[in-house]
Amino acid sequence: MANYHKLEAKVVDELKDIANKIRIHSINSTHIAKSGHPTSCSSIAEILSVLFFNTMRYKVSNPKDPASDRFVLSKGHAAPALYAAWAEAGLFPVSDLEKLRKFGCDLEGHPTPRLNFIDVGTGSLGQGLAIANGMAYVGKNYDKANYRVYCLIGDGESAEGSIWESIAFASYYKLDNLCVIFDVNRLGQSEPTSLGHDMDTYRKRLEAFGFNPIVVDGHDIEQLVKAFYVAANTKEKPTAVLAKTFKGKNFPKIEDLENWHGKPLGDHSDRVIQHLKSLLKNPGPSQLHPLKPLKDDVPVVDITNIKLSSPPSYKLGESVATRQAYGNALVKIGKSNPRVIALDGDMKNSTFSENLRKYDPTRYIECFIAEQSLVGTAIGATCRDRTVAFASTFATFFTRAFDQIRMGAISQSNINIVGSHCGVSIGEDGPSQMGLEDIAMFRTIPGCTIFYPGDAVATERAIELAANTKGITFTRVSRPANPVIYSNDQIFQIGKALVPRKSNKDQVLIIGGGVTLHEAIDASTELAKAGIGARVMDLFTIKPIDKEGIIKNAQECGGLVVVVEDHYPEGGMGEAVLSAVALERNIIVKQIAVREVPRSGPPSVLIDHYGLSAKQIVNSVKEFIKLY
Repeated sequence: MANYHKLEAKVVDELKDIANKIRIHSINSTHIAKSGHPTSCSSIAEILSVLFFNTMRYKVSNPKDPASDRFVLSKGHAAPALYAAWAEAGLFPVSDLEKLRKFGCDLEGHPTPRLNFIDVGTGSLGQGLAIANGMAYVGKNYDKANYRVYCLIGDGESAEGSIWESIAFASYYKLDNLCVIFDVNRLGQSEPTSLGHDMDTYRKRLEAFGFNPIVVDGHDIEQLVKAFYVAANTKEKPTAVLAKTFKGKNFPKIEDLENWHGKPLGDHSDRVIQHLKSLLKNPGPSQLHPLKPLKDDVPVVDITNIKLSSPPSYKLGESVATRQAYGNALVKIGKSNPRVIALDGDMKNSTFSENLRKYDPTRYIECFIAEQSLVGTAIGATCRDRTVAFASTFATFFTRAFDQIRMGAISQSNINIVGSHCGVSIGEDGPSQMGLEDIAMFRTIPGCTIFYPGDAVATERAIELAANTKGITFTRVSRPANPVIYSNDQIFQIGKALVPRKSNKDQVLIIGGGVTLHEAIDASTELAKAGIGARVMDLFTIKPIDKEGIIKNAQECGGLVVVVEDHYPEGGMGEAVLSAVALERNIIVKQIAVREVPRSGPPSVLIDHYGLSAKQIVNSVKEFIKLY
C-alpha cells in the first residue's frame, strides 16, 4: 500500500525481543505451575508482540476503556502468553506471572473477566469469534467509533462449526473493523489438524466466505505489521490474517513436534530458556510502549434503570400470548433506552422480536439459523456495558448453544435470553420444536435468573426486570394465547411468587407456570365445586425461587403441593420446588410433568393427554388428597 512504511530495523528487533520474552515468561510460569500450554503460547508470540506493541491502541491504565481496541483470545489455553504480553506492557509486575494457576490468583488456566484486561472467558474452543463479532457490530453500528476488534483463533478450533457460523456473520455484515487471526501451527492436541499447513485451502475458504484473507509467516514481524496495516485499511469486508506458525517455535528439539500439547517443558525448561535469552538483542526493559487510542470517540452510554415507556395496558380476561407480550415489552424498553437491542435466529415473526425491528430496524440484529453465533454475538454486544441485548428463538433451540450460555456465565455476561414455543402446548409441530428441557438447562447456569411469566402483564414486567438484572436471564414464553389474570398495576419482584387464587380452607397448593398456571386456576374452580379448596401459586421466577413463600403457603394448605409443568420432570419446576422444601417436615410434593417424548397433536389434546389439563389436574389432586 502506498502509505505503508516499513519498520525501522531497531523496532523490528524490539518486537522480536518482546516475542521471545513472551516465550520465556510462558515457559517459566507453566513450569512453576507444573501445567499449561507453553508450546501453544510460543506459536503466537510474534502475533501478540506486534498487536500489543505496534498495532493495537489501548490504555494500560484502563484496559477496558470503551475507546480502546478489543482483543479476544479464542484459543484460551494460550493464556500465559496473553498474560505475559500485558505484563510486558506494564499493567502488572512480571513477577506476578509466577502465580499462574495458583488457587486464589486471577491468572487462571484460561482467561476470565476476573482480570481487568479480559472482556470474556474463553477456553471452550470455537466461541471467541462470535463474541468478537458482537463487539465489532456494536463498534461499527452503534458506537460508530474507530476502535478495532482482533480475535486470535487456533487452527484446531477452526474445525468447530461455530467458527464458520461466525465467519458467515462477519462477512454478511461487512465488519471491516474486525480482524481475525488464524494461528495455523499445524498441530492439534493429539495429532496434526486436518489441513496442517495447507495455507492455500485456508485462504480459499476465507475468500469464499467474503473475507479479505492475507497469508503470512506468523513469525515474521514485518509481514505481520503490514498485514494488520492492510486489514485496517480494507473497507466493506473483514480481514483474516492466516499466520503460518510452528508450535514450540524457537524451542530446540521441541519445535513442530507432536506430543507436546498441554505440557510444561519440565527438565527442558532451563535449556530452552537459555536458548531464547541468547536470541535477545536487548534483554532489559523494552523501549516500545503501547499506543493509546486515536481519540476518545466513544459515546457515553447509560444502560441503568431501564423502564417500560408505558405501563401494561391489558384487559382482565383478554387472551394474549406471552410471546406477543414479550414483543410489546421489547419496544417499550427500546423506546426508553436507545441501547436496547434484539437478536434472533430467523424466528422474529414467531418470537415477536420483530416488533423492535419494526419500531427501529437499526436495533435488530438478524443472526439467522445459527444459535451458537446468536448467543455469542449477544455476549460480545454487551461487553463493556455498551448495550442491553435480548436474544430470542424457540426455547428448545438454545440447547445447541448451551456451551455458549455456560461460558457466558463464566464471562460475567449480562445477556437476556428469551425462549418461546416451550412445552407440548405448541401442538402440531411435534417434539423437535418443543422446549421441554430449557428450565433444567438454565437452572444449572450460575447466577442465572429464570422468569416464567403467567400472563401478558407479568411478561412485560419480567422483561423490564430482566433489562436491569446482572448476569444471564432466561424468560420462558408460550405460544398459546391465555387470559390476562393480573391487573396492570400488579407489582412483580424477582424471587417473589404470587397467589392468584386462594381461600381460607385450602387443602392443597397447586403450582403452575405459563399455560399450566391457567389450567391450575381452572382446576381450582372445579375443585371448589367438589368442596376442595385448592390454592394456586405462580412462581414468576423459578430461579431464584420463593422458598419462604412456597413453604408458608404449603403449610397453610396442609402440606400438600402439586406442581404442574409443561416440561420434562428432570430439572424443571417440580424439582426446583422439591429443593426448596427439602428440609421441611410434613410437606409432600407431587410432580405432574411430561414424562415421555411427546407426539404431534392439537395443543388441547396434548395438554390433556400428558396430564396438564384442568380436568387431569382435578383428578390428580383428588387422588393425592385421598392418599394423604
